[in-house]
Amino acid sequence: MRQSGLDSDGASRYTRAMPSDELWRLSATRLAALIAQRKLSATEVARDALARLDAVNPRLNAVVDHRPDAVLQRAAEVDAALARGEAPGPLAGVPVTVKVNTDQAGFATTNGVGLQQDLLAQANSPVVDNLLRAGAVLLGRTNTPAFSYRWFTDNRLHGRTLNPRHAALTPGGSSGGAASAVAAGIGALAHGTDIAGSIRYPAYACGVHGLRPSLGRVPAWNASGPERAIGPQITAVSGPLARQVSDLRLGLAAMAQPDPRDAWHMPVPLVGAPVPRLAALCVRPDGMDTAPEVEAALRDAAARLRDAGWTVDEVDALPPLKAAVADQVTLWMGDGYATQLATAEREGDAGALAALRGQFELVGDVKAEQVLAVLSRRATVARAWQRFLAERYPLVLLPASGELPFEVDADLHGPDRYARVWAAQTTMIALPFVGLPGLVVSTGMAEGPQGVAPVGVQLTAARFREDLLLEAGEAIEARGAPPMPVDPQP
Repeated sequence: MRQSGLDSDGASRYTRAMPSDELWRLSATRLAALIAQRKLSATEVARDALARLDAVNPRLNAVVDHRPDAVLQRAAEVDAALARGEAPGPLAGVPVTVKVNTDQAGFATTNGVGLQQDLLAQANSPVVDNLLRAGAVLLGRTNTPAFSYRWFTDNRLHGRTLNPRHAALTPGGSSGGAASAVAAGIGALAHGTDIAGSIRYPAYACGVHGLRPSLGRVPAWNASGPERAIGPQITAVSGPLARQVSDLRLGLAAMAQPDPRDAWHMPVPLVGAPVPRLAALCVRPDGMDTAPEVEAALRDAAARLRDAGWTVDEVDALPPLKAAVADQVTLWMGDGYATQLATAEREGDAGALAALRGQFELVGDVKAEQVLAVLSRRATVARAWQRFLAERYPLVLLPASGELPFEVDADLHGPDRYARVWAAQTTMIALPFVGLPGLVVSTGMAEGPQGVAPVGVQLTAARFREDLLLEAGEAIEARGAPPMPVDPQP
């Protein structure tokens, strides 16, 4: 595989030498700058992005719906606006993918479900409108597991998405199509959603970077469906996946513009007050069984932060995580579980049914009073985390997952393996319960049970302190990341 050849400023030398059919290698930040300077046209970037999609998507099935004519028309509109001297927007001409569980006018919001294949969105979700206002060219719609229930991406409607780094590994879920696409150079930036790791785990599995913003940071709402249950309302968010941390910063700024349609949105500044460059490293939070390869990546990331001027202390304990996992699942199961199960049975998706039945085994039949108790306890857990982050360590470095990326369909290999998958995902599930942001940074490749696999780390900080995550993430990334984008591997 030919290396991308990025300079430290994110591909600067391509202004001197970049084959016109390899623009897909460039970062979103670099593309936006070149298009705004009219050194590239949005149309030629869109043509190259479509050519890359045609070249590799048949092997990956990451993008499951796209309309080339509409893509080129949108790019032409960006070029025409630039020609008129209009402000192009921070994502001017940048090819961006959108997940199929999010409303995009004229497209079906399938969420990977055959029962929703005719659910055409009449209007854009706020996050899609924000991307368009920022000048993005929406390249295509990315795959998700049925109902977005799993950390694996496969469904009866759209089929299976493959991981471009290793086809035997999950691309993650539920934003598996988004991560697979951006890792393979299909678009420079991808939209994803995250309720329990659905941005962060695909980024980890595909060897890219993914940011779960704080609850309320990025406005989101689907007019095509009913109001969500209270659990998803207070835990699910939209956010970006990208090949460079600087692109996450750009994508977050574009996605986070206010929109009154989201009742949870908070117009908080993107940059907070200065804090000490002090981080806590926790290798085994709440006794997590952390694989040696994951521990090595964490210690390496801590060394990188120290090299960048951070003080990193190793700690044995963090505020509650395992208890937060149980409460998070109780919220999911306590509001409409019977309806969810009946719908999944109608769909007949094995993965969705395994997820729902497995979650039932974790918490049992949930009563209304249990949901109320969980909502009360959530304040206690959130307070513990807020005090830890405010009074002790502004930044926490912890595992993204307890294991290297799972093999395809690991959650379908019996109850013991299902339980092991869940145990490894403790940090993925727990942080959303208290509304915290999380950043997964891909740091390299490691030898695992399935062969060579991506490995990375997770960072968390106080609510609305994505700026700290991005600053630390850039320091870690600058000291080594796996090559990307990549051609699909067997």
